[in-house]
Amino acid sequence: MENTVRIDYPITVGPQPTEAQLKQIQAKGFASVVNFRNEGEEDQPLTPAAEGNEVQNLGMAYRHIPVSFKTITPQFVDEFRRGLDDLPKPIFAHCRLGTRAALMVIMHIAAKEGMSGNQAVQKAVDLGFRPEKPETGRFVKEYVDSHS
Repeated sequence: MENTVRIDYPITVGPQPTEAQLKQIQAKGFASVVNFRNEGEEDQPLTPAAEGNEVQNLGMAYRHIPVSFKTITPQFVDEFRRGLDDLPKPIFAHCRLGTRAALMVIMHIAAKEGMSGNQAVQKAVDLGFRPEKPETGRFVKEYVDSHS
């Protein structure tokens, strides 16, 4: 699948896959799919419910974790991070273009590895996932700085 980035084993992020691309993801050995899109967002090839059904029919685990950086809280990120350990690996995580997914995964990795908030944001930028708004970058920095 195009435009995917392996953030860190075992997590790869990218844009939302179509039904055919989900089959490719399964064929590549992914065991779980995490969908960070909100119900009703524009340009969804599959609704979260339809995607969940397709992923489970393909024998993979599925988590729908709708994220909006307008309303996100540190507790929400903590909950995501705790649930990540329970998912079979490797994991394909996505949102519309991959940025939300990348930032969520990078916050997890950065906090786990003791990175600074600035290092986390720079890692996202280096991987091609620049936070769209300054407040998003500030949230990532503050979360990582307070959890590393």
